[in-house]
Amino acid sequence: MLKELEIENLAVISHERIQFSPHFNVFTGETGAGKSILINGIHAVLGQRVTRDIVRTGCKKATITALFTELEPMVCEKLDLLEISHEDDALLLTRTIAVDGGSTARINGHTTTVSILREIGEVLINIHGQHDSQVLLSPESHLQILDDFGGDLTLLEAYQGAFHDLQQTAKELNRLVKMECEKTNRRQYLQHFLMDTEPVHLKIGEENALEEELILMQHAEELLSALRHAVSAIDSDNDASAVFLTESARDELAAYTDIQQEFTALCERLNTVRIELKDIAEECHTLCSRVDLDSNRYDLVQKQLQEIHRLCREYSCTDGNDLVRHRAEAETELNQIDGNIEKITELKKEKNILLEQVSDKAKALSKYRAETLERFVQEVTAQLEFLNMPNVILTGRHTTGKLTIHGMDNLEFLISANCGEEPKPLAKIASGGELSRIMLALKCVIADRDGVPTLIFDEIDTGVSGKAAQKIGQKLREVGKFHQVICVTHLSQIAVMADQHLMIEKQVVEDRTETHVSLLNQAGRVREIARIMGGDHPSDLLLQSAQAELIRWQDSERQDDENS
Repeated sequence: MLKELEIENLAVISHERIQFSPHFNVFTGETGAGKSILINGIHAVLGQRVTRDIVRTGCKKATITALFTELEPMVCEKLDLLEISHEDDALLLTRTIAVDGGSTARINGHTTTVSILREIGEVLINIHGQHDSQVLLSPESHLQILDDFGGDLTLLEAYQGAFHDLQQTAKELNRLVKMECEKTNRRQYLQHFLMDTEPVHLKIGEENALEEELILMQHAEELLSALRHAVSAIDSDNDASAVFLTESARDELAAYTDIQQEFTALCERLNTVRIELKDIAEECHTLCSRVDLDSNRYDLVQKQLQEIHRLCREYSCTDGNDLVRHRAEAETELNQIDGNIEKITELKKEKNILLEQVSDKAKALSKYRAETLERFVQEVTAQLEFLNMPNVILTGRHTTGKLTIHGMDNLEFLISANCGEEPKPLAKIASGGELSRIMLALKCVIADRDGVPTLIFDEIDTGVSGKAAQKIGQKLREVGKFHQVICVTHLSQIAVMADQHLMIEKQVVEDRTETHVSLLNQAGRVREIARIMGGDHPSDLLLQSAQAELIRWQDSERQDDENS
């Protein structure tokens, strides 16, 4: 449950620390006092979207901190899943909104993401505001409401898994059927491509090798002349060759090695040079034999490269290597096209089997929903009768149609609030007050199943008064015995039933407006309830009436506790 809420620099709230009762809490105050800001603060700390203009004017940031204690099993499971510690059975959430629009989030003092904060918030608090009643006016949401009431999503999840498999199979089948329709032209193209490129017998890297060979042949005569001149200069029969001159130099020095010791090393070096020169001459001679002057080979290489370049242009390939890869892909695709007929036959059989399975699961889900709808109508009707709608007839128009991800069911809630009238769609007949009570009834019957520990009702009493308001208060007090309830209200009939009463009021401090939250004692509650009944300056009679109402419900509460 929400134990404590601390707000700093949020709109007109400078700093407030609010402690909550584990049961039924009410907030009251004049219109514009800041009740909506309080709800916005709770939304923010639960990870909901906020805007930077929520920061108090003149401040750099707003900070909202919420302490939760006595964590429910569902909350602990979520925390374990997210690997968040909760050893002390407590959870501290913090949200900071900077004036420049930035936002940070912390859990138990450790930095986290706003999305994680939102994920945890969904199992901590369920907030219902006036706008939520609009959900009831949309038939598309009614099936979701019924499934939430049922609580057991086993059949729905099994159906959706099978439906997803059916979708994937149908998608692949459609792709192959479409390919089958187009495959004649595609097969002809692929076969032409493979036949056109087959004669070149091209391999990866072969185009580069042919281009290098062509360049060599284009310069063959110059290369051959250079090699021959090199051989002649290095090692030939004439006295001017490098080898001959090196040998002569060595022999000249060798005659004096006994006299000059350094000559020995020089002779050895000259001998090494001579050996290296002869090796170079031999290698040049070998290269001479490899230089190809065959004009036929030159023509063949040139033609082959021209053919490769033509094929690359025609089939939009960047080079020969790309052409080789395109051939491999074409062969693979051609084999797949040839195998499509068999695969299509298999997928058709698989689709029929899956369709039958999905249909069976859809029927089982539909049957479960029909049974759930009966219980739903009974329980919600009982709640509505208690909420001063004794003549209400609630039913559901449950039909089946095509298979969708949600099943084969269509559902719309119908209601008749007066005797003798046929049930009609909510949007056509329900007033604002009736919608509020219907939504409260739904929250009551679903709250027992969803396990969310704290329920917040923001002005759920809109459009109701008198006995209906009193019934709403009784229902909120009843729910407050099993859940923590926080309610923003304008009605005294609801405020008198709270276990804890907090008042929100504006004050001017040093020429600035500030909103403060006060925990009311008995006398304070009497004054505030009297103000709600009759205005800012209640008479003594109103004060007495407020005190009598408050004591009456407090005595009733004590009696209920004693009887239980």
